[in-house]
Amino acid sequence: MADATYSDAPGAPAEERIDPRRLIAFLAMVFGMFMAILDIQIVSASLAEIQAGLNAGADEISWVQTSYLIAEVIMIPLSGTLARILSTRILFTVSAAGFTAASVLAATATNIDQMIVYRAIQGFIGGGMIPSVFAAAYTIFPRSKQAIIAPVIGLVATLAPTIGPTVGGYLSSYFSWHWLFLINLGPGVIVAALAWLLIDFDEPEFNLAKSFDWLGFIGMAVFLGALEFVLEEGPANDWLADETILIFSIVMTIGAILFFYRAFTASFPVVDLGAFRNINFAFGSVFSFVMGIGLYGLTYLYPLYLGRIRGYDSLMIGETVFVTGVAMFLCAPMSGALSARVDPRIMLLLGFLGFGVSTWMLTPIDAEWDFWELFLPQIIRGASLMFCMVTITNLALGTLPVDRLKSASGLFNLTRNLGGAVGLAAITTLLSDRSDLHYARIAETVTSANHTAMETLDNLAANFDASGLSGADAAHNQLTGMVQQQAWVMAFADVSWIQTMLFAGLALGALAMKKPPSGGAPAGH
Repeated sequence: MADATYSDAPGAPAEERIDPRRLIAFLAMVFGMFMAILDIQIVSASLAEIQAGLNAGADEISWVQTSYLIAEVIMIPLSGTLARILSTRILFTVSAAGFTAASVLAATATNIDQMIVYRAIQGFIGGGMIPSVFAAAYTIFPRSKQAIIAPVIGLVATLAPTIGPTVGGYLSSYFSWHWLFLINLGPGVIVAALAWLLIDFDEPEFNLAKSFDWLGFIGMAVFLGALEFVLEEGPANDWLADETILIFSIVMTIGAILFFYRAFTASFPVVDLGAFRNINFAFGSVFSFVMGIGLYGLTYLYPLYLGRIRGYDSLMIGETVFVTGVAMFLCAPMSGALSARVDPRIMLLLGFLGFGVSTWMLTPIDAEWDFWELFLPQIIRGASLMFCMVTITNLALGTLPVDRLKSASGLFNLTRNLGGAVGLAAITTLLSDRSDLHYARIAETVTSANHTAMETLDNLAANFDASGLSGADAAHNQLTGMVQQQAWVMAFADVSWIQTMLFAGLALGALAMKKPPSGGAPAGH
């Protein structure tokens, strides 16, 4: 198939023109990726509305998000193999169409069991769109255009989960929770049609289907699915002390052994790990993993604080955290321009330092913090995300040969998602452990010897007595709630300190890296 990326005009610099057909196809793919990543977080601020609508239990509703994540994390690394067998055109079209159909099904769910199944289908099929965009970006565009293309995919990959709670809050507040899924219908149909009509990046290799490694696939699905389950459910169930978590951990280990054995011995492994031999890709994947902690961790923490401590509803939470998305959007062009001119180590240094500063600014937090106290940390975080994402993507994928890109892009996106899952599990565990510790320490001081505490308790009791309530009991309950709230806010500050140290260490690690080679042909050219 002829490559229409290059210019044929006399005297025109090679690799300067982009075929409009391919550009439109790529933009359609980017929008499809945006929908798939957005749907990870779009339900996070609206779980209460979905729970009420489906009459689900408190222990069941989290599976609306967990089922999507488990299914998606299995598809993402698998997509490289499927793209080789089916071609990018067929894989992306099927993924976009299937994701759209599953979205409509999710909107029609009448009970929690149906919703979990439909969300799993949505996550699995939609997951095929995400790595395809990264692979296409470094396959069809020349090196001279990477400063434009990398910020586009970087912005979408980080902006979508960041604004997910905002979009979900607006839709569920002004319409209903059904529109969290119905909103995908129109764009999904358009993306699927454009993908089928315009994508011509590669040809299918159907003969490879005969060599598909089913054992490796089963091992990978069991390994990644069980890992995601353990990371999602472990913090709330005391990890290996819970029998179910223990069983899934054993299953995860068996799946990992089978998967890695087949990955290194099969003639056509379900996931090609050979990209890790490229030192730039290996470093980029490590940085992507840690960036996932910062991306998904703070996307989880901000709404949690605003809902639990400030009592915000989903719409108010969305309006507050939208600041990060605005900062990312405004900084995307600058990060792209700098990535073409500045040493990537300096870009990473600035990005990780910015992350560290944004979390350090959260350490004095108290129960009265509101929009404006959180404004500047979110601005700095948004700018830092763009500096990191553009640089890490170029570092990981920018120098790989084209035959490695499909599998490598799946692995690269997998590291970010796994980083987010590990980060969320660690953050949840730390919040629980540290809040228990702070509660115990504060409770030790709330004794009859503490005149301030006793005076507060007496005043509360008097107020409740005046209202016709049992003053002593109500005052004790309210004081207990105040102590629990303060303990949780102190735990939030502790987690912010730990994240600050993590990103400060990464900034130093970026300086210790060797400068990636600036020469060489771009991937695929």
